[in-house]
Formats: sequence, structure tokens, C-alpha cells
Amino acid sequence: MIKLDKKIIAYLGREPDFNTEVKLQDDTVDGISNPYISEWNIKDKVKPTNDQLNALTNEVTKLENNSNAIANRQKEYGSVSSQIEYITEQGLEAWKTKVQSIKLKHPKENS
Repeated sequence: MIKLDKKIIAYLGREPDFNTEVKLQDDTVDGISNPYISEWNIKDKVKPTNDQLNALTNEVTKLENNSNAIANRQKEYGSVSSQIEYITEQGLEAWKTKVQSIKLKHPKENS
């Protein structure tokens, strides 16, 4: 299940300060989580309804998947110094081929 904070980030298009701008609360009842916005202190955008936030589920899933793909790519690329060493030893074209294979292995979803 998509977390409420991720939906709010997608709704705003940025990460708010969850200590001052948006405060969340979770009233668990009989072991069932019921998260909600307890305080909305953002002036430039109205507080979203549950329906508006739920409509962002696909977008949030895509953002999370792309974030995972980027993290996996970065692990495989290695450090900048190791990439420079690879280019120096193997050549720029070999490095480009390696990067392309990593991108194919960990694709991002289209926006």
C-alpha cells in the first residue's frame, strides 16, 4: 500500500517539511492503520481530499519504481573515480556500452 507521505509529495510536486508544513497522524484501530493529515500549513495549495490523494497511487508507484531503478543504476555505475578508471583503461565507447546495458537492466518508467 502506498504511504500517505508519498502521495502528499506527489500532490505537491516536492517534499514538504513533515514537522511544520504537513503533520500526519495514524490512529490505529484493531490493528488497522488509519493515517490522515492532522495539520495542513501550506498556503499555496489547498489540502487534498482522500480521493485526490488516492488518484495519485499510480504516479507514486512510478516515482518509487524510478527511484529504485536510479539507485540500482548508481550502485552498478560505481564511483566517479572508478568510472574514470574504466574509461581510461577500456575507452569511452566501452563505457557507453556498459552504461547502456545498466540502463536496460534497470529501466525507468516513462512519465
